Amino acid sequence: MEVAKSKGITVENILIAHHHLKDVVLHTPLQKNDYLSEKYSANIYIKREDLQHVRSFKLRGAYYKIKKIEDKARNSGVVCASAGNHAQGVAFACAQLNIKGTIFMPLTTPKQKIDQVRMFGRNNIDIILEGDTFDDSASAAKEYCEEHEMIFIHPFDDVDIMAGQGTVAVEVLNDIEEPLDFIFGGIGGGGLMAGIGTYVKNISPNSRVIGVEPAGAASMKAAFENGGPISLDKIDKFCDGTAVQCVGFNTYEICHEYLDDIVLVPEGKVSTTILDLYNKHAIVAEPSGALPVAALDFYADEIKGKSVVVVITGGNNDISRMQEIREKSLLYEGLLYYFIVNFPQRAGALRQFLTVVLGPNDDITHFEYTKKNNKESGPALVGIEVNSPDDYHGLINRMRMNGFEFTEVNKDSQLFGLLV
Repeated sequence: MEVAKSKGITVENILIAHHHLKDVVLHTPLQKNDYLSEKYSANIYIKREDLQHVRSFKLRGAYYKIKKIEDKARNSGVVCASAGNHAQGVAFACAQLNIKGTIFMPLTTPKQKIDQVRMFGRNNIDIILEGDTFDDSASAAKEYCEEHEMIFIHPFDDVDIMAGQGTVAVEVLNDIEEPLDFIFGGIGGGGLMAGIGTYVKNISPNSRVIGVEPAGAASMKAAFENGGPISLDKIDKFCDGTAVQCVGFNTYEICHEYLDDIVLVPEGKVSTTILDLYNKHAIVAEPSGALPVAALDFYADEIKGKSVVVVITGGNNDISRMQEIREKSLLYEGLLYYFIVNFPQRAGALRQFLTVVLGPNDDITHFEYTKKNNKESGPALVGIEVNSPDDYHGLINRMRMNGFEFTEVNKDSQLFGLLV
């Protein structure tokens, strides 16, 4: 198994990668976004890596790495582990360079990403689903790699991978027509921000480089606090592209040197941002792709009057997840509540709940009612969407005033996990 050992990358590394990739990857647009610019009183530019050939920046690092070892890789074949986007980059490279690849993906990977990997890799790749997380898949992939004497293509902790991802920053600084004050990008294992940080801080040292992680998988933040990479016991896999339990040693060293800050964004906030990007800008962003845009709210005061670039890192979003995304958004925004309501077993109890308890703009989104003949009351799981967070207290008061006993499921994480 071959893994790069070099800890650091240089501007020269990134420029060499840019030269090799310029005729392979798409030079993605850097778009001024008027809505976000007005919202934050700043000049907000979006780097559209969701428009890349494989709808993610991951193509850059994967293709550059495999191209550098092309002859050796053609003889032995390559192996990678990925939650989706790195896998697509490796698959694309294998098909283009006629190299055999074996790709390990977590069992939790969205079907859309698995199908995309098959499409890009064609007959050159095999897919093996293994484990619940990226880290589980990576462990299995490395064992397979050793057993079959193949070359492991690391998704982030490799000097060539980081150099390839850093070409995003080359395009940004070439395209922007004003001094860059801030650049925001997502962190999973840290390869993208290691590359971006290296290039931006050496070419434009006054620019601030901000990494963004999902609050439920903040492995780089934990590494910063620990003084080195540390494996998280548990992660939230909603932002599957950045759901990494432990960042790389090399990426940690580089990010620790060049990043000005790491912002943690709740998964519900990410969901709201996905919906906003789609509804307001017709941009389809996956959860990890929307992370950097979601972070702007947490930097609203600092970026006023500034020039800001936000990297939308990927657009591989499975349409079947949209209901889940909408629900997470409503919960985060304080617009959706779940209750276990004990309805008295008397005529008109449900009608009273609908006509007296519910407000004029409240809507029942979920209802599971079980009448037990040997009980005085029948419990029901009720989901209620309100028009404004301010409507919550009125809803609670009306249930109490009308004698409906209830348990608020939102406030009990264990109960919420079991029922919702």
